[in-house]
Order: sequence, then structure tokens, then C-alpha cells
Amino acid sequence: MAEPAAILLKIRRRERPDSRPYWQEFSVPAAPNMNIVAALMEIQKNPVDARGRATVPVVWDCNCLEEVCGACTMLINGQARQACSALVETLTQPIVLQPLTKFPVVRDLMVDRQSIFESLKKVRAWIQMDGSHDQGPGPRVSPSLQAWTYELSRCMTCGCCMEACPQVNGRSPFIGPAVLAQVRRFNAHPLGESIRAERLRAVMGPGGITDCGKAQNCERACPKQLPLTRALAELNRETITHGLFGWLSR
Repeated sequence: MAEPAAILLKIRRRERPDSRPYWQEFSVPAAPNMNIVAALMEIQKNPVDARGRATVPVVWDCNCLEEVCGACTMLINGQARQACSALVETLTQPIVLQPLTKFPVVRDLMVDRQSIFESLKKVRAWIQMDGSHDQGPGPRVSPSLQAWTYELSRCMTCGCCMEACPQVNGRSPFIGPAVLAQVRRFNAHPLGESIRAERLRAVMGPGGITDCGKAQNCERACPKQLPLTRALAELNRETITHGLFGWLSR
């Protein structure tokens, strides 16, 4: 099938976080194996809309261009995904681009995902280090645990799971499946044991694991196909056990 000579893009734009959004259409030359980022760069080179009127270039975010950083995540034909891995030839036209709805819009397709990183700090999603001196060999980790934690380590904090989760909304403090899965990941690893109780206490209150509605949309929406439902189920059991018996270890 012959490729179309031009690609029609319909983009939801906004000049400022507090300004009214509007739609604008663009027609860009088609190219083999073109992705959405390449199409947006065509607009950047020649910022005129589909009617030939001059306009300002569309603003979006991107970095790695190989579906690792998650920065270019947006709604593409209604689905949250990365613009770098969305090939134009696989999409129905006009291709509709919108910013994610669960994060504040900065401008056009760029959103502020800082809330994810603030939540990661809240649950202390890291390995606590005791200085930079040589601490000898690390603990032995079984191959099965290595495989399990590696799966969760592939999270790129793109926000797709939060976009699909009905519990993540303006009326709920729920921190979302991506952050909760990292709690399970670091608690499962022997090096993360030292602050395990602090992580669990952080997710046992409002906005934590009990706010999960078990819709399971998160796993279906994850571009890396992370086992999020298993991670959240295990974390739920872990918090219950900690709530019942954690006081014995104090």
C-alpha cells in the first residue's frame, strides 16, 4: 500500500497552564518509518498550520528517543504512549495528539510529572548507603529475585499507568501504581531491608496502597508490561503483615 504524501495531525494546544486549550491541525510531509517525534520536528522546522497560516512551534518533551526515559509520553489517538516509539504508518489519521490528563500542563503537549518524583522521595525509593567506602561484596541474591526486581526496575516513570488508573484523579491523594511498585522492588531486595519499615509506613496512610481500586488498568497500560498487579498485591500483603506484627520489631 502506498504511503500518504502528507500526514494530518490534530493537536490540542495550550499557551500557558491557565489559558484555554484549543485545537490546531497540521499537515507534514510523510517519510518512511516516521514516528510522532519526527512529525513534530517537521512542524518545528516549518510552523504553519494545515491552512498555511503561520503559528508558533508545538511544544513537547523528549530526551532519549528510544522508549527509556518516558519524557515524550502523551495521548496519541486517545492512548497514553511514547511519541518516539509510535510509528505514523501504524496510526489512523488524523493523528490526534493531546497532553496527559493526570498531570499539570506546562504548554501544548508538555506536562509536569514532578508529582511522581515527589512521591518516590516520600517512599524513599532508593538503597540507603552508609558512606562511599568499600563495604565488601554485596548479599547473594537468588536468580528468581534478580529477575523479579529487574522487571520492576524497567519502570521509566512515564505516567501511562497513572493515566489509565481511575483512582488517580484530582479528588484523590493516591500516589499511583508506578511508585507503589518501586516500594515493593526495594523492599524485596536485601540491600533495601534497612529502611523497609519506613517505606511501608509511608504507603499505609492516605494516598497509599489502600487507595488502590484494583481496576488493573495499570498493567494493561504499561508500555514495558511490568507486573504491576502482582507487585501491588504483594505490597498489600506486606503492609497488612507489618500492621499486625510490625510493632514486635520496635
